[in-house]
Amino acid sequence: MTSDAGAARAFYAKVMGWNLEPFPGTGMDYTVVKAGERGVGGIMPIPEAAKANGMPPVWVAYIRSKNIDADVATLQKAGGKLHRGPEEIGGDVGRFAVVADPQGAMFMLLQPNGPEQRPVAEMTPGHVGWNELMADDWENAFTFYSGLFGWSKSRGMDMGDMGIYQIIALDGVDMGAMMNRPPNVPVCWQFYFIVDGLDAAVERVTSNGGKIIMGPMEVPGGQWVANCTDPQGAHFGMVSNTK
Repeated sequence: MTSDAGAARAFYAKVMGWNLEPFPGTGMDYTVVKAGERGVGGIMPIPEAAKANGMPPVWVAYIRSKNIDADVATLQKAGGKLHRGPEEIGGDVGRFAVVADPQGAMFMLLQPNGPEQRPVAEMTPGHVGWNELMADDWENAFTFYSGLFGWSKSRGMDMGDMGIYQIIALDGVDMGAMMNRPPNVPVCWQFYFIVDGLDAAVERVTSNGGKIIMGPMEVPGGQWVANCTDPQGAHFGMVSNTK
């Protein structure tokens, strides 16, 4: 969700190489971004109601739900907040809801129609490679999400003064992490897009008006990451097997 959808489309097409495809039937300016032929996300203007409440440009995740009404009820009982829905998405996509965890990190629930897509090969460029929650209290956040989605703890990494970086898994597969946020970072989910070569991707970010907030840096396991903002201010990360 962005303050300038046209500029955001141009930026990410150049930085990520995504293909852009308008999504009809929603009654709003919504663009599907694709890695090859696979849809991996979307770009849209910040809704007026959210803009009036001061919502900044931001990437927001969809988490799959098998029963969205039951998940919304469980979320609310656990202290989460329902912002919108559940309701239908145009084009027979499925039902969605805009929600937040008890500490305020926003995300979406989506109960899709139709069959599941086939998985792609690990570290396929253009896809989301890592999910990271910045929380006030990651342990309480983990209790919330594990109760809702069945996520489990994998290994925890001691980051000294920054505390524990707790890897989280789904069905035994590592897919993200939680940590207590630094003072200058809001409570939020952050997402790392896979690129082929981090230095070249960093150059594309800066030459197209984005900023590098942290990195490039090597992380355990030998991958390289950078944290960035796009020209409108939305935070995102990039991850690559090579520098």
